[in-house]
Amino acid sequence: MAPTVSFQGDRGAFSEAAAHALVGDEIALLPCRTFDEVFAAVQSGSADCAVVPIENSLAGSVHRTYELLGGAALEIVGETLLRIRLSVIAPPGVALTEVRRLLSHPVALAQAQRFLAAHPQIEAVATYDTAGSVKMVMEHGRRDEAALAAAPAAAVYGAEVIAEGVEDHAENYTRFLLLTKTENAEAMRSKFRPGPRKTTILFRTPNTPGALFRALAAFALRDINLTKLESRPIEGRPWEYAFYVDISGDVSEKSVANALGHLREMCETVVVLGSY
Repeated sequence: MAPTVSFQGDRGAFSEAAAHALVGDEIALLPCRTFDEVFAAVQSGSADCAVVPIENSLAGSVHRTYELLGGAALEIVGETLLRIRLSVIAPPGVALTEVRRLLSHPVALAQAQRFLAAHPQIEAVATYDTAGSVKMVMEHGRRDEAALAAAPAAAVYGAEVIAEGVEDHAENYTRFLLLTKTENAEAMRSKFRPGPRKTTILFRTPNTPGALFRALAAFALRDINLTKLESRPIEGRPWEYAFYVDISGDVSEKSVANALGHLREMCETVVVLGSY
């Protein structure tokens, strides 16, 4: 039976393309309106796994994904980098000169600031999804409205691409994670080709001088490379933060295991979110 993959957005979203890249062509897709619903689908068993964006090379981190990762009890088993090409999509026959409203997800709009600056007559309108914006534009049927999304979404909803490659820079990539329940993680992880490994960790330090410095030293002392450091507020504890770290290496490696043991001695909480 084909695995069911939950993702945020409608058919034609970038997350759908990432799902195929990570899990394959033979999958059942479960589009969700919010990231919360994406995670809940896996937790409830409605989906076997989830594909979620974690960061974009132009717009930065996807904060809601980080916030949900911390308490989801799901494991990261894979990742993919997807080249993001943004197109302006409108109902058939609409010209770019007619457009006054451009609908899209806020992260996508943040990747097309130069296009918007060059077209001051166009108002950016934030919505829940890129492909969903194409669907909305077609439902509205207005000649002054277009969507910012992936070109394939135009075919899904019977729209037309009226401008292509409007992202701020050609080096525009989004990193997507593949998540599943811990009991399914090893079977799903085994489907990926061997290669360099990465581990994502969540930790909380005491709110004392030098605590973060000492925590990061656990990796520096063992020559473990940190490829990403993200802080998010701790709910109910104003001005205190949880830290998410990506490191090069697998938890099965002695140096990584020793670093984690050292980290646990200094931190309130240490959670390994996955090696992949």
